[in-house]
Amino acid sequence: MHDDIFLVLADPTRRKVVEALHDGERQVNDLVEQVGIHQSGVSRHLRILHEAGFVAMRPEGARRFYRLAPEPFQELDMWLARYRRFWEARLDRFGVALGARQSKRADEGEQG
Repeated sequence: MHDDIFLVLADPTRRKVVEALHDGERQVNDLVEQVGIHQSGVSRHLRILHEAGFVAMRPEGARRFYRLAPEPFQELDMWLARYRRFWEARLDRFGVALGARQSKRADEGEQG
């Protein structure tokens, strides 16, 4: 995992571009409308995302279509998987405690 992956996604505008591309290919002008910044800004963020491998570009005549590339997201997911067990264990313990509390309340309700 490269630290620069986090730097690339740290920018809120780039995260907006990623979100806008979540549903499929888009042209720059479509992204301008969705992200709400000028075309030059969208192009700059797309270049950074492309260089980091998050975005792929497909030319079609004079138009350029951008889409998300799965590899960096898979790499991020693999990195996060190593830490997922920490919060899953906490959620499991929370679920057990919640179940015990609900069971206790149900028992008290039957007795009262």
